[in-house]
Formats: sequence, C-alpha cells, structure tokens
Amino acid sequence: MGTDKQFNSDIGSDSGREPIGLPEFGRDGSRRRSHLAALEDGQIRARLLHGFLRHERHAILSTASYRQFTRDSVIVNQGDPADRLFLLIKGSARFFFLTPDGKKVYLHWLARGEIFGGASLLTDPATFLVSTEVSAGSQVLVWMRDVVHSLATIYPRLSENALSIANDFLVWFLASHLSLICNTARERLAHVLVSLADGIGQQCPGGVRIDVTNEQLANTANITVFTASRLLREFQRSGAIMKSRGNILVCNPQRLFPKNGNLQIATG
Repeated sequence: MGTDKQFNSDIGSDSGREPIGLPEFGRDGSRRRSHLAALEDGQIRARLLHGFLRHERHAILSTASYRQFTRDSVIVNQGDPADRLFLLIKGSARFFFLTPDGKKVYLHWLARGEIFGGASLLTDPATFLVSTEVSAGSQVLVWMRDVVHSLATIYPRLSENALSIANDFLVWFLASHLSLICNTARERLAHVLVSLADGIGQQCPGGVRIDVTNEQLANTANITVFTASRLLREFQRSGAIMKSRGNILVCNPQRLFPKNGNLQIATG
C-alpha cells in the first residue's frame, strides 16, 4: 500500500503531478480530459462545484493538480497538517482511524465526485482528523491550501458547499451511532452493503460489484469479522449476494431485508 509520505515526496518533486492545463496525449490523457469535461458540464456530480456556471467550474478546476493511483494508497494520514483538498474523480476512497493500539476502524466511504481534506478550507491551520485511502485505479484532483483559500475568496460559494458537505458528515455520524442502538448486527451489515452498492458499486452482469473485504465490512458495520463472515454466508444462501475473494456481487438487495423487503440506504 502506498503511503502519504511517498505522496508528499512526489508533490515536492512534481513527479506524477501535472497541472490540468498541460497538453496531454494518449489514452490516459483522453480519459483525463473526459473526466474534467464531465465535471465542467455537471455530468459528474460534485457538490463542491454545485451552483457554479460552467466557466467558473473550469476556472476552479484549472488550478488543481491531477493524481492517479495504480494500487491501494493511503494519501492522507490523521494528525498531518491539513494542507490539501482532494476531489475524487474516479474510483473510491474511505476514511479510517487508527486507534492507540493500532486497530484500523473504517468510517465513511466516498464515491466519485466527493471531497476529502475539507479541513484545508479552515482559516486557522488544522490537522487531518482521520486518514484516507483510495482504491487502485482511483484518480483525484488536488488543491494546495493556499490555492483553496484564494479560490474561496473569489468564489465564496465554495465554502458554503463545503459547509453543506460537512453537515452531511454530521448526519452520517449521528445515523451510524443511532444504528448501534436501533439495529441488529444483520440489519447494520445489510444497510452497509446497500449503501456501498449505491455509492461505490460497479454495475456488472448479475448485479452490482463492491470491492470490499470482510474486515472492512465488519469495521464499517461495527461488528466482529466472525459475525460478518457468518452473515455474509447467510446472505449468499438467500441469493442476496455472491461472495468471492476481495469483492461481493449484490444480486438481490431486497433479500437482505427479509422482514419487510424495504430498501433503506445506510449512511455508515
């Protein structure tokens, strides 16, 4: 797994980090331009850019740098200075927290169009509260803190959008804690599967594929790995999912909720 130290080193040497305005060639460059055009046109929904006109989106995006990751990589470490803002334009990411005894606790999952590193928008210097890792093949846009502050001065709506996103994180935090009181382990895991399928799943024949391990699901649903494995076997026997190493195919999400058959999108 890549590390944030390596990421910082790359930025310092400008290796693998390209200003958006540079000419690009080849298939990767074409895909990159396609993602940026989709952001400018609003085809990729990015709440950070909500309410901006196309030329304003272009101006904001043109100040970012581009990064792609060929393997799972930790690009933000908790406790580090919050000096960068990230916009995920391809792939998925997840917040996690390392406890004092070294346990990795997964928190919120991020899909294309979402941001992380929002603390870089604060007036006073801050640190990252949690770490963030991206999946293999992910692509992000990166703004350094001084650039973010300059943009927020020119476009105050950036800060308003960031506040709206922060409010949603608070809603997720509340919902995840209430679920510990209101929901059984089975219900929590079912909600997590539906939420991930909706947020970061890939459509494929037979359902929606989620690249996730049993340990990650267990941490997200606040259950043990043993319980997660047992429940996943039950879900598979019911025809709700198909499990293979490192991924799950959600085939029939209604069967995850046998009592009422109603789908409810989870927030944690």
